[in-house]
Amino acid sequence: MEYLQSSIDNRQSTIMKPKHIMIIAGEASGDLHGSKLVRSICNKNNKIHFSGIGGQSLRDAGVEILVDASELSVVGITEVFSKIPNLFKAITIVKKHLKSFKPDLVILIDFPDFNLKIAAVAKKLGIPVLYYICPQVWAWRQGRIKIIRKFVNHVAVILPFEEDFYRKHKVPVTFVGHPLLDVYTQNGCHRFNALETKEKVDNENHGMPVIGLMPGSRDKEVIKHLPVMLDAAQILQDRLKNIKFIISIAPSVEKKHVEKILKNHKEISDYELATEGVKKVFEMCKMVVAASGTVTLESAIFGTPTVIIYKVSLLTYWIGRLMIKVKNVGLVNLIAEKNIAPELLQDNASPENIADFVFNMLNDTKELQKQRKKVVEIRNMLGGPGASERVAEIALNMMEKKN
Repeated sequence: MEYLQSSIDNRQSTIMKPKHIMIIAGEASGDLHGSKLVRSICNKNNKIHFSGIGGQSLRDAGVEILVDASELSVVGITEVFSKIPNLFKAITIVKKHLKSFKPDLVILIDFPDFNLKIAAVAKKLGIPVLYYICPQVWAWRQGRIKIIRKFVNHVAVILPFEEDFYRKHKVPVTFVGHPLLDVYTQNGCHRFNALETKEKVDNENHGMPVIGLMPGSRDKEVIKHLPVMLDAAQILQDRLKNIKFIISIAPSVEKKHVEKILKNHKEISDYELATEGVKKVFEMCKMVVAASGTVTLESAIFGTPTVIIYKVSLLTYWIGRLMIKVKNVGLVNLIAEKNIAPELLQDNASPENIADFVFNMLNDTKELQKQRKKVVEIRNMLGGPGASERVAEIALNMMEKKN
């Protein structure tokens, strides 16, 4: 009887044990999208415990943070070496956590070099893996598709062309739409009148063009890009006289880097800093100069023409040229499968080239309006709001199947 009662008690404790999801987001954007996913899951089942790697957004959503993402985030190939000790330490912590607590599901968000290692560990432990915002294997390092097929149970992709790519390689996949549409629609920013809004802003500024400068979401990106952007701003100011600039400072960037760079560009007479997010920048600006990344899709949501630039270390650039399999780097151009936004990379991202593109577009009203229509078309291809809800359903179904 004692043995039978013990067995019943064990079964009851197993049944009553709260579900547990580990979620790993190694960068600022993943932290934001991950937090919205966590909240969507909790709205459907509020008895799930979350742990993992992330930043303030995931922490605010109730996730037990094992390692802060700020200790791991890097950009470029060569730049990763400085973070190797932190990355190894984080992998060790996550492995121990997986073995000790055996979560019911692991959700990985972007951050592929780290997350694919965790996927392999989870697979060996019999823990299902959901990959949300998948590695861009269609662009470079396509050999990783074999690793994904081996260790990942399901992928939730956010770009329309990704679904066919993963399906072609026999990876279970669902296109869920882009989570950026959740961010802006939830904040009341339904941008379906983007073109009318732009015309209204132009009138309110009395014809004075306002140009956004968006140097990136990491300190090293800002250090590389902002001086070049400000040099271009100086050229534009000399040509147009009456022009204003809004400099976007991401929450993940230390303001001291921006202030130090600005001290060396005192010639810029009319500018302001935007620290509360990109919404104001896109709403107020006639066009923007932006570092390549998710920000180019945000520009599409707001109907804002963009000049894309990017600079990395020389070694990273040459390695990238050998490995990258696509013609464009800007996401709007990749989705459109043609050049919508000008791309100025590495040496081509010179102050003179940037200023020329902006100046020519400002002086060609028809071309500017044409660009606005093109970027709005890209927004319409992103799948509509609801990405977080769709991924939450996939996650809960995977946990149900496991049990």
